[in-house]
Amino acid sequence: MYARVMIGTMKPGKMDEGVSIYRDSIVPAGKEQKGFKGALFLTDSKTNKAISISLWETEDDMKRGEASGYLQEQVDKLAPTFDTPSVPETYEVRVQT
Repeated sequence: MYARVMIGTMKPGKMDEGVSIYRDSIVPAGKEQKGFKGALFLTDSKTNKAISISLWETEDDMKRGEASGYLQEQVDKLAPTFDTPSVPETYEVRVQT
């Protein structure tokens, strides 16, 4: 399994909006992608920091979303709520419980 991690800082007062977009639009779009296994959206309201973690069955499944434009579409949905753009990082999931 593979994980795409994106870290950024949200604009002040935009956290609830970002959470709604992630829950109501990004997660459903992910569920339509081949190999999508789930997602987490972690936030810190004190620092406005947010971390998105999406889980994928294979590295190819994850990269397919980058090549097709799926990833950029999701990033664009959240762009109005973020101060800093984030760069996707890829990790191999070695332990999951």
